[in-house]
Amino acid sequence: MDSKAEEAGCLDPDIKDEGPSAPPADLLGPVSGYEGTPTDWGSEGNLYPPPPDRANKPEIDRNAAVPHVRVPTVSEDVAREALVQYAGSKWTWSRKPARELVFEELKPFTIYRYRLETYTESRATAWSFEPFTGQLVDGPQYGIPPLPWDVAVEVPPMYKDIEEKVKVPHTSSVKECHTCYGRGKVRCSHCNGWGKVRCSSCFGSGHSQGKRCTWCHGAGRRRCTWCGGSGHKTCNVCKGHCNLLHYILLTVTWKNQIYEHVPNRCPDFPIKLFEKVSGDKFFVDENVLVYPIVGFPDEEICEASKKGNQEHLAKFSKMRILQQRQTIELVPLTQAFYKYKDQQYNYYVYGTENQVHATKYPTNCTLL
Repeated sequence: MDSKAEEAGCLDPDIKDEGPSAPPADLLGPVSGYEGTPTDWGSEGNLYPPPPDRANKPEIDRNAAVPHVRVPTVSEDVAREALVQYAGSKWTWSRKPARELVFEELKPFTIYRYRLETYTESRATAWSFEPFTGQLVDGPQYGIPPLPWDVAVEVPPMYKDIEEKVKVPHTSSVKECHTCYGRGKVRCSHCNGWGKVRCSSCFGSGHSQGKRCTWCHGAGRRRCTWCGGSGHKTCNVCKGHCNLLHYILLTVTWKNQIYEHVPNRCPDFPIKLFEKVSGDKFFVDENVLVYPIVGFPDEEICEASKKGNQEHLAKFSKMRILQQRQTIELVPLTQAFYKYKDQQYNYYVYGTENQVHATKYPTNCTLL
């Protein structure tokens, strides 16, 4: 800053430049059971696997049996009405061909959808802080901090994704704010603490086009709008309270992990469309741990069940499995072949919602 700037403002030497937003690694002492907890505020935290007595282990050679199921069929009336509705949703399609077409064949397909849901609980910790405003400091003087899996939390309804953050008891302490060094305010970075900035109209000369600058009245400096001319700003970390309350924050995450498989029994039908429709859920198996399906007529479903079980047990070994549910749905799929004005066409009716997939249609006329 040049001498002219010094004359224009007043620098307070007690106000320091803004320090780091995260506390230094050596600021906080170790807590038994929480060694390695990151001090980088906002990090994902250190993940703790559940203790052996909380981890459910599968039994060997267990399996699940599935009852016989009948393949559903779609009537001509249902297939026709589905196409009429679908044509009506298209701006350039006429409903007339759908009403007047002549069916030649309705070909049903047996489509099963296997889904495995594994409801998991994971726990991670990281140091966190908040402005200290005189609130209770629950430090080690009140007791030994409980281990991550001993912190009491209420389990939410099954299969709902929920995250809860809890202060670990007896881990709190008060420290001077590391960003403002306990002053509650930091030097303004826009004016470097002087309260004045160079005039943007005359670039600090005090004159513009041979006349005294009307913006700064010839001073060449203007009051800093970022700090209001004070040369400092309230510390954004401690909010001006000078001290911070530090504590270990436990993040408990409940998540419904899903594995899904649909055998491709009709190559001409886009299999991703099944993701948007429902089926007839004729088999539901729910327990703390479920077991691979055996003896089902569609061997690919049995293999999917085996693979899904193995994958989830391996993938979520660092999490606690609270509940599992496996289901088999029969997803309706019918290919309708029809003729209209001596031309042959076909379309698909799928899902219990009777959705339609058609790549060709007799006309693009907008007449009803």
